[in-house]
Amino acid sequence: MYKKKSWREKLADAKDCPKVVDIGPKMSKRWGEGTCAIPAPADVDAIMKRVPKGKLITINEIRAIVAKNNKATIGCPITTGIFAWIAARAAEEDLADGKKRITPYWRTLKTGGELNAKYPGGVAALKKKLAAEGHRVTARGKRVFIADYEKSLARM
Repeated sequence: MYKKKSWREKLADAKDCPKVVDIGPKMSKRWGEGTCAIPAPADVDAIMKRVPKGKLITINEIRAIVAKNNKATIGCPITTGIFAWIAARAAEEDLADGKKRITPYWRTLKTGGELNAKYPGGVAALKKKLAAEGHRVTARGKRVFIADYEKSLARM
């Protein structure tokens, strides 16, 4: 019988990554030419863990760090987003198990400073955590953002 992996197990599963691949013809129309770094889930988690209280990072900044660390043109947009989500779920597992220091996933924003509704607790929980760290949350239609998020970006 198949046992479903925990989020921490998924975070620890490197899947032969990190690795760098050539940007193929289909991807080059959107991403240009060069190479694409595909991180391991733990690599994304490690970057997220380095964001201090009161500071923020976006998925694009994480992608840039992944690319730089692997000497690639870009960091993979798909896997980086998925692995940030896995890191958030693994952090909640840690919290449920009584750990005090978890990955501060709420400090990782989508492009443009938007809150990621797919993170644990959804937008309501993220708003509460971010407001407690001094960030001003604003709504634009149904989407929620951190006002002036650029001023709070972590320099990594």
